[in-house]
Amino acid sequence: MEETATATAAAAGVAGEKTSSYRYWVREATGDAAPLPVPRKLDPAAAAANGNGNANPPPLGSVWNQAGTWEEKNLSSWANSRIKDLLGSLGSLEFPSGKASIDEVSKCSGDAFLVTVRNKKRVGYNYELSLKFRGEWLIKEENKKVKGHLDIPEFSFGELEDLEVQVRFSDDKNLASEDKTQIRKDLKSFLTPIQEKLRVFEEELKGR
Repeated sequence: MEETATATAAAAGVAGEKTSSYRYWVREATGDAAPLPVPRKLDPAAAAANGNGNANPPPLGSVWNQAGTWEEKNLSSWANSRIKDLLGSLGSLEFPSGKASIDEVSKCSGDAFLVTVRNKKRVGYNYELSLKFRGEWLIKEENKKVKGHLDIPEFSFGELEDLEVQVRFSDDKNLASEDKTQIRKDLKSFLTPIQEKLRVFEEELKGR
């Protein structure tokens, strides 16, 4: 009986030690473990500053094209109006034997566009123009009025240095060949101010 009681007490002591050790381990492990994450409210101002709540810049293009893969936007309506406004304000030029002014942009044919490719913007255009002019030249001691058009063949974005102006008279019956040559030379002086106006157009187009 005494041996049985001794064995029972020993077994209870081992079991108590195991239980105590397990509880101690649990307390120790819990104390060393990383704290549970605490939810935080997102700051709307920070989210707006970072663009959709992250550090990446906001995507270009339409809402449906958030990946910015490919999108083309037609800017022809704005471009037609802007070109007419810019070139319609060219004013007049004076020459040694005459003067001339631009009345209006009689032809503005072409298109302009904005393309978004891989979240990068590219702009472009193709245009063909005609400007209506009128002027007066002193020819053989007589003032002669001259009307016509300055035609600009098709050109594209980045080609303004190669721009050409061709003179087309409305009525040149009373002009000698050498007179027409001189008038053409004078009228081509409009090329530089035309290029300057179209450079303004290109810069504005890039900012669309």
